[in-house]
Amino acid sequence: MPEVRENVLLAEYATLKIGGSAKYFFSADDNEDIIRAIKAAKKFGLPFFILGGGSNILFSDDGFDGLVIKIQSSKSKIQNNIIWAEAGMMLSELVKLAEEEGLSGLEWAAGIYGTVGGAIRGNAGAFDGQILDVVKTVEYFDAQKEKIEQRSNKECCFDYRSSIFKKNKNFIIFSCELELKKGNREEIKRKIDGYKSYREERHPLNYPSAGSVFKNPKPTERIIRDYPEIVKDGVVPAGFLIEQAGLKGRIVGGAQISEKHCNFIVNLGNAAAKDILELIKIVKENVKNKFGINLEEEIFIFSDI
Repeated sequence: MPEVRENVLLAEYATLKIGGSAKYFFSADDNEDIIRAIKAAKKFGLPFFILGGGSNILFSDDGFDGLVIKIQSSKSKIQNNIIWAEAGMMLSELVKLAEEEGLSGLEWAAGIYGTVGGAIRGNAGAFDGQILDVVKTVEYFDAQKEKIEQRSNKECCFDYRSSIFKKNKNFIIFSCELELKKGNREEIKRKIDGYKSYREERHPLNYPSAGSVFKNPKPTERIIRDYPEIVKDGVVPAGFLIEQAGLKGRIVGGAQISEKHCNFIVNLGNAAAKDILELIKIVKENVKNKFGINLEEEIFIFSDI
């Protein structure tokens, strides 16, 4: 494919601003481009990786010896209370579209950086809301069968920060139908503004990060006994555990556990992936020792593929 670029620095496409070079890089403007790129990668025996907005991911310092396919498809349309959106649409644009149409159900996503496809893949959520609450259907490409298929909400096997699309790397999300509810535009805007303000006040938005590093775990009996006030919806905030473990502000190389929100690891300007990985290791060991809880990463570590 003539549009393929070589030796593209992945740090430029990651919100953490970390990552080596991809051997090949292709921007896919529509579903046909995605299918064409996947088939080409398979033909030449190249590993491939689907890239959305670049949040919630830690690229390797060594880069990727394969083809990165950047999803650019971002069309959308509305019929009554149903929004159809392509995977590459930014969540911020989706929230804005819903607000303009007076549709409620996506307010919780205000201020989250990422794409619709990424949100579905990881069942993104916040403020007691999550994408599974509004997904009606998902259209995707099965790279193994080389066939376009569709799943209902139930068939997506949504779980906490997970879905069948996260568990099966051959399932490439193309688009979705989201079923929202008619609401009051002023009330919807008020909620959106409130959630944005909350993030601005409590999240370290002045430094590059990948968002929340760890999933919020289930509390132990000790946590429930000693800190009942912080247990909500059956989980305890990972940031609370990290801070209680004395790790607030810990620095390794150019990376730091945020002083503003301990479930964020920020790039102070010259961080490498190895710095982030070392901090992740320190956090998991210290939280395990202090609370007996095994933290699980929410971010995708590129070396895992």
